[in-house]
Amino acid sequence: MLKLMYITNDPEIAKISANAGVDRIFVDMEVLGKAERQGHLDSVKSHHVPQDIRKIRDAIGNKAQILARINPMNPNTKDEVQAAIDNGADIIMLPMWKTAKEVEDFCRFVDARAITMPLLETKEADAALSEVLSLRCADEIYIGLNDLHLSYGQRFMFELLADGTVERLSRQLCEAKMPFGFGGVGRPGGGMLPANYILGEHYRLGSQCVILSRQFCNAALDHDTVRTTLTDGICEVRTKEREFANWDKNDYLENQEKVKQCVQRIVDGMKQQ
Repeated sequence: MLKLMYITNDPEIAKISANAGVDRIFVDMEVLGKAERQGHLDSVKSHHVPQDIRKIRDAIGNKAQILARINPMNPNTKDEVQAAIDNGADIIMLPMWKTAKEVEDFCRFVDARAITMPLLETKEADAALSEVLSLRCADEIYIGLNDLHLSYGQRFMFELLADGTVERLSRQLCEAKMPFGFGGVGRPGGGMLPANYILGEHYRLGSQCVILSRQFCNAALDHDTVRTTLTDGICEVRTKEREFANWDKNDYLENQEKVKQCVQRIVDGMKQQ
């Protein structure tokens, strides 16, 4: 089963999420450069702080892991890592790295006190992946489609899934026995690119985790609605996963073709706007 991640710094929402079956609560402290890169996109731009990690830990105990995304490598990275660890983060994610040296330094700062998860989201990181894997210092890799598609000058983030980029990266990661995940997913049955198709690709490619997007559940809604939406939605995801477990190679290839065709329609529509 995929490890499901949900972004929030609200302790009550975190508690609801963990009880609903979310595996990792995602505290997003990245601010450096994000507005400039993604200001034109309808993407999540959080303003979380290290103290949010402690509040969430107090609320959820050990019901779920806590993932903390820090800023891209900067003069304060060592202190950011320390603050995340001091407040109880289980996993620390480094965004926007471009060299193996940055990943190596990041892992040295963490020093095996938390799970390290470099976020691959630049074309430079793509080019450096083989070197990063040879270091054997990272615990997991996450492929960030929002910034990676911008890095490659694409219009729609799931073009990376349709054009073979995610498949190529997944193959490298699987060969290195490196746990990984990619992108975000909405609730099954919804989305411009149906979530069912995306989830099927996670299984075909060997992914082990995924972020539940804002389209999956809007945390700004009242708590009862969030509780129902998350509980029902996660149940739907787990039901789809049991179906995927019984798929054969042809089923996966058929789903892959649906992804390619749907992405092409979406991109064609964007070009006409």
